[in-house]
Amino acid sequence: MARIEVHCLGRRSYEPVWHAMRELTDTRDDRTADQLWLVEHDPVFTQGQAGKPEHLLMPGDIPVVQTDRGGQVTYHGPGQLVLYPLLDVRRARIGVRDLVSALENAVIALLSEHGVAARARPDAPGVYVGEAKIASLGLRIRRGASFHGIALNVDGNLSPFDRINPCGYAGMAMTRLADLVDACPSVEAAGLRLAECLGHELGRELVFPETTTALRPAS
Repeated sequence: MARIEVHCLGRRSYEPVWHAMRELTDTRDDRTADQLWLVEHDPVFTQGQAGKPEHLLMPGDIPVVQTDRGGQVTYHGPGQLVLYPLLDVRRARIGVRDLVSALENAVIALLSEHGVAARARPDAPGVYVGEAKIASLGLRIRRGASFHGIALNVDGNLSPFDRINPCGYAGMAMTRLADLVDACPSVEAAGLRLAECLGHELGRELVFPETTTALRPAS
């Protein structure tokens, strides 16, 4: 069974992680391992390639970063789990739609384990509980490899989403796992389980390197 390395990065600023993802993608060769990066970010709004400025309502003191992923604007911050699948999709013969579905289905499986019924929507990528969005998704494929990923609201502050039209949808309600269960897992525990769920969706074995070389240690 093919393997994927899992790297737990802790809490990091957004831009260094983004640049590291780009560097890994641009320097890949046939020997480069597929990787999943699990991270929490400092507060930031990220705008997709086709992002429209009118969806940034009042960012205030939270920085805005123009990125190269798909989709519109979203928020990242503490208490939110972000999983970045850095995969050679050409080598693995994974279609973009298949990867999107695998990410969504992994989140749905994780939530189901906590008794939360969630679903994907054909008209708006991500994962929803009722009409509220609990996970946002945006990918980029370059040189036959994927980067960017999916962000699951675990127990973070949701009020920054009020400063934007989340993913370009005015009035989109957001929710988090902590508001739906009595015993909410930590972001770290949720991340490890989500990686396992995604490994199952992709038919991959997870490996955990003893030292994470994906990025320099957080200062």
